[in-house]
Amino acid sequence: MDSIDAWVWWLIGAAGLGIALVVTAMPELGMLALGAVAGAATAGLGGGIILQVLVFAVVSVALIAVVRPVAARHRSQRPQLATGIDALKGRQAVVLERVDGSGGRIKLAGEVWSARALDTGQAYEVGQEVDVVEIEGATAIVM
Repeated sequence: MDSIDAWVWWLIGAAGLGIALVVTAMPELGMLALGAVAGAATAGLGGGIILQVLVFAVVSVALIAVVRPVAARHRSQRPQLATGIDALKGRQAVVLERVDGSGGRIKLAGEVWSARALDTGQAYEVGQEVDVVEIEGATAIVM
């Protein structure tokens, strides 16, 4: 066991952390694995054990301190590309059949949709442009 260099032990530790990262999906383990790789590089360049541990700790903590807030900020933001029914909200449509609180038809994004007025007392006549505020099943709620 004494014949194995310190940098090899660091790489074994990095591989173990990498495997744990894949199994648990905890990104912090990946940052610790990169710290272990930095420790291996330090060992390979002839640094002592104290310097190796110090480099491992500094790199790992720096990665966690920098990457985690950036990842949290990206996770909290809504996707900028809306798809599906989310992409239809806020779009304009043309009334094909009179739309009121009980129903009607509109042309939305090149397709014919059943529609209902948001305000049940409001009615929209053929040819009028309306705004889609919500999609409920296969019915567009318009105003």
